[in-house]
Amino acid sequence: MRQTKPHPATVRDWAEQRTGPTEVVRDASHDWHRSRVWELADEDGGRWYVMVSPSAKFLARETRAYRHVVPALGHSRAPHLLDSRAEDLALLLTVAPGAPTQILALSSAVWRAVHARAGMLCAQLHEAGELDRGDRAEAEGALRAAADGAEQYLGRAGDRLTKGEQQLVRDYAAQLRRVGPVPLGYIHGDNQPRYWLWSGSAVAFVDFERTRPAARVQDLVILAVTAWLDHPDRKQAFLRSYGRGLTAAERHALRCLTALDAVNCLAWGPDNNHPEVTARGRRTLDRLMKEDRP
Repeated sequence: MRQTKPHPATVRDWAEQRTGPTEVVRDASHDWHRSRVWELADEDGGRWYVMVSPSAKFLARETRAYRHVVPALGHSRAPHLLDSRAEDLALLLTVAPGAPTQILALSSAVWRAVHARAGMLCAQLHEAGELDRGDRAEAEGALRAAADGAEQYLGRAGDRLTKGEQQLVRDYAAQLRRVGPVPLGYIHGDNQPRYWLWSGSAVAFVDFERTRPAARVQDLVILAVTAWLDHPDRKQAFLRSYGRGLTAAERHALRCLTALDAVNCLAWGPDNNHPEVTARGRRTLDRLMKEDRP
């Protein structure tokens, strides 16, 4: 059983300046040691989330996202930022409607509906305003930056990859640098069903600590190697509501990015005792090795 993380007194006191007296309903942290999230409630039924970001970088990204990007999703399609406190890396958020899809027993038809709503919401996020000069430069360099990270991941993964697998990753990293122009925008950065809330008719997105300007296709990587791999009907529903098919450059970039995701998973997963992430990386790498074999 996961150990409940204590709610820091300074963060509690700060949050209660906005909410009034509250009690911690539950530790809502994810299964990662640096995740710290608590659900709060008052005696009148008011509910909030208070979270402590893993780093100042994540806090800055999430704060900016809530202020300048998330509003494009519309009312009740994401939490609302009430306040942030840089010295404690803390954010106080409203509660968006719905329950995490990962805890729901959904039929195949409902899963298709979830992906369709998520595709529409993802398009709104990707098109959340014009990129300014700095954001455009970051977005234009996003695929190159991803490719440049391959060696770091390979070094951390070490002998978890064979020589052939290491070369495969390097080949895809080299291809990613040459993929050419792709559509740019603001991405969620960790776009997957565990961060989607389903209310029975609509989807809301949560957790924007990785939101940033990037190549839009980067938001589809985790979906491509998990839900869509086993359920192509969900991919079709998502892309139909997303409003367009992927360009040839995006399709090639997506394949390259899945190879980089695989080695990242095999570097991060074992080091953080996360078998699900480790299995994701191993499955992707095995599939790519099989498909690329002459």
